[in-house]
Amino acid sequence: MKEYAFGIDLGGTTAKVGLFTTSGALLEKWEVPTDTSNAGEHILENLADAIHAKMAEKEITSEQVEGVGIGVPGPVLDSRVVPIICANLGGWGERNVSAQLSGLLDGMKVLVGNDANVAALGEIWMGTAKGCRSAVMVTLGTGVGVGGGVIVNGKVIDGAHGAGGEIGHITVNRHETATCGCGKHGCLEQYSSATGVVRCMKKLLDENPDADCVLRGKDFEAKDVFDAARSGDALAAREVDEMTDTLGMALASIASTTDPEMFLIGGGVARAGDVLFDPLVEHFKTYAFKSCRETPIKAASLGNDAGIYGAVRLIVGE
Repeated sequence: MKEYAFGIDLGGTTAKVGLFTTSGALLEKWEVPTDTSNAGEHILENLADAIHAKMAEKEITSEQVEGVGIGVPGPVLDSRVVPIICANLGGWGERNVSAQLSGLLDGMKVLVGNDANVAALGEIWMGTAKGCRSAVMVTLGTGVGVGGGVIVNGKVIDGAHGAGGEIGHITVNRHETATCGCGKHGCLEQYSSATGVVRCMKKLLDENPDADCVLRGKDFEAKDVFDAARSGDALAAREVDEMTDTLGMALASIASTTDPEMFLIGGGVARAGDVLFDPLVEHFKTYAFKSCRETPIKAASLGNDAGIYGAVRLIVGE
């Protein structure tokens, strides 16, 4: 094994880049603006330039670099190909990212993964689930998204179409009339993302016009809903209970399929703490298959760095 590896977490605004030792020590991290002009035509060029510049600065040669891992916001086939257009990257996608970036890096090894799967891989390598062989990570985003990553026996489950781990699009309410961003109805992310929590809270307020609530008549975010529930607001507590019931049911279904050693909850919503985790654990136990009921549900610990850790894990393997 060579001495160094690079990890990249590609996002719509910036790409986070990390220089690591192949044993998993993060030496330095920085960000590269994501240029979405011309359908993202310059994204890989800019990433290659950033890596070349860092290698020159640190006097690292290609012979010392094991490779580059990259997490991207879309499905990935065979650790190489992004088969769809990624909407938040200006239309970038439908390309062999591994071959193209490797070509720009003088033949350096490049492997690619879905960003949520890669974040889960980071957590099982160097985060909360370190030492586990199998774990499922659910990222409750501050926007509309709920990401997911499934690791079984140390391997990412990406599936035949690159859609493995799309936990946010498990159908949890077949009677939902509102449309999810994916075009379906009743997806988990319509209830458990930050936007979903706000949507459902507003619906509760409308359906209970006479109920006292500190959020009534205000602009509020998901954090405010959890804070109100923590302070004893009955209607906010009801929303948190319904949200954790829905999420707990989804996790129980996943447990019956993959039987992980641990569930990890990451993302902005996870920062709510015990007011989220305590009811989530109880609802999970209600729905879970008997042998899975004691599966720990814990907060992810690597935060925004999970993606770059996991990207490096793609490269260094076992």
